[in-house]
Amino acid sequence: MSGLKQSRLYQSLRFPTIILMILWVIQAFQMLTHLSLGWLGVYPRHEVGIKGIFLSPFIHSQDVMHLINNSVPLFVGMAMILFFYRRVAGKAIFLIYLLTGMGVWLFGREVLHIGASGVIYGLISFIFWNGIFRRNIKSIVLALIILMLYSGMFLGVLPNQPGISWESHLIGAIVGIVVSFLFRHQVEMDETPMEENPELYLPDSDENYFLDRDTFEKSKKERLRNQSDWFSDSTY
Repeated sequence: MSGLKQSRLYQSLRFPTIILMILWVIQAFQMLTHLSLGWLGVYPRHEVGIKGIFLSPFIHSQDVMHLINNSVPLFVGMAMILFFYRRVAGKAIFLIYLLTGMGVWLFGREVLHIGASGVIYGLISFIFWNGIFRRNIKSIVLALIILMLYSGMFLGVLPNQPGISWESHLIGAIVGIVVSFLFRHQVEMDETPMEENPELYLPDSDENYFLDRDTFEKSKKERLRNQSDWFSDSTY
């Protein structure tokens, strides 16, 4: 792996790692103090619940399995977007985070909604629908990977599931579609056709070629003539 790709990978993993560390510190605080921070969640259509738009993804139930189940897909979703969709990653993640919380506040049931699952559905939906809207090889492959890994998440958007904020899941998934559609024309360098970015496909200098650049451009007769000239000029 080149130094540039290693740097990109490091940058793509750093932010999700920091977010997970914050989530687990908050979870450890709840478990050690036996205090629930659920009151920081979204409470739809009430002024007191507005703060949850910004804070609820960081709060999980005291049952540690809630956070365990969210940790891996949250990390994977953010890392994939940051690595493969660098031009729009920051804006896309922020919009998914904000619009999902606002959507739950506007349309959710009047109960406290906590957890990062709505944001996760937004991230996964964004990656999948990029394959639909962008329709290039990279985005289609990523969409298929997401489909194989998280196709079972579809059941999470179905209503009337006790103890589950299915509204967060559904709204997050819809937000992911909208954000993917908004950024569908902001293509990455590796998604651009060759005629628009030939520098992606041609080495920068002759040193990067194993054979001479004109090896396949010269005719056999021309190559033989050049070899003959070289031998006639050589000394032993």
